[in-house]
Amino acid sequence: MVRIRKKYQPLYTSNKRYFILTGGRGSGKTFAVQDFLVRLLEQVGQGILYTRYTMTKVESTIMPLFKAYIASITNINKYHITRTKIINKKTGAFILFSGIKTNSGDQTGNLKSLPNITTWVVEEGEDFNKENTFDDIDDSIRSKDLQNRIIWIQNPTTREHFIYQRFFEKNHELVSIQKGGTYIDENGQNKKFTYQRSTHPDVEHIHTTYYDNIENINKVKVSKWEEVKKKNPTKWGHKYGGAWLDKAEGVIFENWEEGEFDHSLPYGYGQDYGFSTDPTTLIKVAVNTKRKIVYLHEEFYATTLNGKQMGTDDIYDINISRIYNSMDLIVADSQEGRTILDLRKKGLNIKECIKGPGSVKAGILALLDYRIIVTPESGNIKKELNNYCWSDKKAGIPIDEYNHAMDAIRYIFKQLLTGGNPYILL
Repeated sequence: MVRIRKKYQPLYTSNKRYFILTGGRGSGKTFAVQDFLVRLLEQVGQGILYTRYTMTKVESTIMPLFKAYIASITNINKYHITRTKIINKKTGAFILFSGIKTNSGDQTGNLKSLPNITTWVVEEGEDFNKENTFDDIDDSIRSKDLQNRIIWIQNPTTREHFIYQRFFEKNHELVSIQKGGTYIDENGQNKKFTYQRSTHPDVEHIHTTYYDNIENINKVKVSKWEEVKKKNPTKWGHKYGGAWLDKAEGVIFENWEEGEFDHSLPYGYGQDYGFSTDPTTLIKVAVNTKRKIVYLHEEFYATTLNGKQMGTDDIYDINISRIYNSMDLIVADSQEGRTILDLRKKGLNIKECIKGPGSVKAGILALLDYRIIVTPESGNIKKELNNYCWSDKKAGIPIDEYNHAMDAIRYIFKQLLTGGNPYILL
């Protein structure tokens, strides 16, 4: 077998439950875990669940990599290999490969009921954003006789990711990258790249860059990445140095800043309705059309009220307690027509938003033409602005995440600009 790199020794020696492997491209994280898992198969009783959030065809994606690695270091006939499973014939230890997301949703129920799992691996963790799903599977890894491990592998994304907020935000130290971790800033000064090392008591954090794996990387690639370091240190720090981002790459809205709400302007409220893990929102919006400025303030943003799902009466109470005047206009998600009708019967001045082909793209493009001011206390609006990206920019399709405040803003923004006339294009 290959030599174990010093950086990855804690995989073999630490008794922590959570192993978080972060770093930039080419750092060898996945290979190191792969090597560890093949060694783990030599132990009786080990059951390994290997997942990606989206893994549609195991046999054509991750399985060939494991088979090739096993064949390169040992006799592959020691293992019984199926479409989704590798079993050590001698020890009975196994690796089961699975995606978490299916066409019908997350298959959390199936995964958390799997017997004899001692180690759960999450690859490409940056794509795994559902904390409840993580908790459900995590809680099911509870072998009495063997060490339980959750091995999380990811290239750092934004600080809004639940892994950062749970294991890094309040438990970290700033550490300089030792190998290749210097650059020259715009003033000609030598600077150090740094990363946040988790100091959470339950976490073994391993952070690497391509310098820790440089003998296995094409020299042309290394030269290209070094050029990025010279020309764009910020990009290198995230993409190759593995630093967490304040905002996602390719965010739609960069035309925003913190500031105070202008209460002298015409205003209204936008509302989006959530269910289960999606929040219900109420956002106050004012528009200065002459100066091309839109002001945003978060009145309400929550998935539950007092720990329970919200009904129509709850939403009415929320709205009436937060709008400035009882007859202030609220424009809400037209998909919830029954809820809107019930709220109107209770006395709210509320109407359905106007939707149609291309309406999302049109609303986004109109907002991009304005300077956006967000009040300091509107944390969830800022979170969405920092993470709302295009899924397909050419087609004008945004991601279906981080959009519960953004949708509410679009609903009332169109009303304030056009008076709700469906024939006026933004």
